Amino acid sequence: MPTSIRRCRAISAAAQPTPESARRSKTPQASWRAKATMSDTHTMQARTGTSRRTFLKQAGTAAAGLVVGVYLPTPGRAASGAASVIQGDGTSTAAAPNAFVRIAPDDTVTVLSKHSELGQGPYTGLTTLVAEELDADWSQMRATAAPSDPEVYKNLDFGLQGTGGSNAIKNSYTQMRRAGAAARAMLVAAAAETWDVPADEITVRQGRIRHEASGQEAGFGAFAAAAAEQPAPKEPKLKSPDQFRLIGTDVPKVDSRIKATGEAQFTLDLQPEGTVTVLVAHPPRFGSKVTSFDDSEARKIKGVLDVKQVPYGIAVYATGFWPAKKGRDSLEISWDDSNAETRSSEEIIADHRKRAQSRGKPAADRGQIDDALAGAEQVLEAEFIFPYLAHAPMEPLDALVTLHDDGAEARFGSQLQTVDHKMIAQTLGLPMEKVQIHTMLAGGSFGRRGQQNGEFAAEAAAVAKAWGETDRPIKLVYSREDDITGGRYRPIYVHKLKGGLDADGNIVAWDQSIVGQSIIAGSPFSGMMQDGIDPTSVEGARNLPYAVPNLHVSLQSTDVGVPPLWWRSVGHTHTGFATEVFLDELLAAAGRDQVEGRLALLGDHPRHAGVLKAVARMADWDAGPPEGRARGVAVHKSFDTYVAQIAEVSQGEDGLPKVHRVWCAVDCGVAVNPNVVRAQMEGGIGYGLGAVLYDEVELKDGKPQQNNFDGYRSLRMDEMPAVEVEVVQSDAEPTGVGEPGTPPIGPAVAIAFHRLTGQRVRRLPFVKSVQT
Repeated sequence: MPTSIRRCRAISAAAQPTPESARRSKTPQASWRAKATMSDTHTMQARTGTSRRTFLKQAGTAAAGLVVGVYLPTPGRAASGAASVIQGDGTSTAAAPNAFVRIAPDDTVTVLSKHSELGQGPYTGLTTLVAEELDADWSQMRATAAPSDPEVYKNLDFGLQGTGGSNAIKNSYTQMRRAGAAARAMLVAAAAETWDVPADEITVRQGRIRHEASGQEAGFGAFAAAAAEQPAPKEPKLKSPDQFRLIGTDVPKVDSRIKATGEAQFTLDLQPEGTVTVLVAHPPRFGSKVTSFDDSEARKIKGVLDVKQVPYGIAVYATGFWPAKKGRDSLEISWDDSNAETRSSEEIIADHRKRAQSRGKPAADRGQIDDALAGAEQVLEAEFIFPYLAHAPMEPLDALVTLHDDGAEARFGSQLQTVDHKMIAQTLGLPMEKVQIHTMLAGGSFGRRGQQNGEFAAEAAAVAKAWGETDRPIKLVYSREDDITGGRYRPIYVHKLKGGLDADGNIVAWDQSIVGQSIIAGSPFSGMMQDGIDPTSVEGARNLPYAVPNLHVSLQSTDVGVPPLWWRSVGHTHTGFATEVFLDELLAAAGRDQVEGRLALLGDHPRHAGVLKAVARMADWDAGPPEGRARGVAVHKSFDTYVAQIAEVSQGEDGLPKVHRVWCAVDCGVAVNPNVVRAQMEGGIGYGLGAVLYDEVELKDGKPQQNNFDGYRSLRMDEMPAVEVEVVQSDAEPTGVGEPGTPPIGPAVAIAFHRLTGQRVRRLPFVKSVQT
């Protein structure tokens, strides 16, 4: 994408130097290992509930600094929520809606992240990219959320502002490096002009600008205002990899300190003065509608302020969470179920199993599958069943919406800002430029906050609109029960597979029929459909890396009344399990080793083979497991990242596999921060392991049966295996790591469990299949 650099005068939200920052600005060689913190903008707004307009006015009393962004020339751009430029006299304009980097007089550098921080580390990764090219010291770096602007801050893969698909670093790698390089060039130009020396004699290192011959030296802040007057380079020169100081190193996460100390503010923490807390009584079945309700008992509860019907159910307004909950529990509601989904999970599964007996629309087709199966020496068949899964992030959905006479603003952990922004504006009947979105830190998501149609954002706006009062914050909160019973599940899927072996044990045919509900059909993302195929339903299967000459993969998308949503690693959650476990069945039937058998089939896929070889070496595969244990292997590519895992298991007293160790090798191209990569692999393994062992949301008569962690449980601390992660060195472009660690763990455990006990697990979770 063609880019140029735009400049303007501005100050950072952290413009007033603290004694600590003042001392740091005079230190020539501050260690990059010093802990960095989040921008004060983020924490101040979150802690006080101060409106952005008021905050900007307060911040504008300090001296001017530098704002740099990658300019994206477009015919039109919504100004809503754009980053205002604050002049020295305290006035502000919207002249720099495209700022990515802010340098303040106190030497602090704030990176505006267009990607939401959901715990997966983009604030750290994007800040590292800027700091690298800026030659900043890590201690001076800050990060905060960019405002909602669908053109300036759009995800280059999505075409709208949003986070998902494990692509934050992937699509911002060059963009953010250019922003840092441009800022550096402008600072150097300003210093050269001020000192009256040639620019090529100036060096920048660890946040200090120096002219060796004259002995002159200063921090970034000394030239922030002057740099804003310099012409911006259209194509700033980027470093070569051998010049990297920060990229590829374990710099501390930029938000670790404030999260560890409790300073970090999440939406759940927000409680500005006068806040009205709202809980909504949602339909017990998906698709039900309110016919009547009696709120007389609810209104008697102290703290309940009002009860109103909204499009999503019955909203109870109160002075806090508990009176709102008690009030909601006291409601008597009659529901119309005529258009509701009333089937049980077992009925839906039975329908899918019947459909899977025949092929659907072809998603992949090579060779002559029917002839190959007919001529095979041995044909194996297997059926895999995958249940509904809830995301269950530790912070349930919540949002704070405040109406103003001239518009509205919302604060929440938005994952798809453009979708949410449009839905709030539409619900309130306002143009987008009258609505501001402040993206908060979020306590996890795993896809839950990235709703295709922005329903939660619309619900938050609807309850604020129904209340009607301006300048009073309205906080919509989901309880844990609301979250788990609220739908947006990973859909039920059924896979039917047939595989053919020739007389020498070679795999000659692979026929896979997939049946399940489309996640994107009927949503704003339906344009991703390809000839009626939802690519998220077949990813990881249609591009099977193994050298099978005759391959057919088909899909039947079903119509189910349960609202679906992408769950961590999306289609790979079920395709990775089905393909790796079935491949193991074919290899076992042919008497082939798990590792060597896979490597023999991966000749055209060296990066798959590379992580597989690496993980086998890590685990000392040839030595074998200790007595009473077995090992299973799985390798899977998702989101352009290659991951191989080996799980070592025994059988617990409850009959379930007990996972002792997991080795993991990951090739994600250039690893901007290897520590973040390792952390995401570990987290993905724990998340995926808990899901395959225990998790299912089961419907009976259309009603979810699990509603909290007693029935839908997470992996417990004493169940987490020891995990060893190796990041494979690569000079390829960086890819994502938030999701790819999850798909391989399930099949690796299932394969190991079969080696140990002889039991094949083809229906998840394990607790539903394992014979004790």
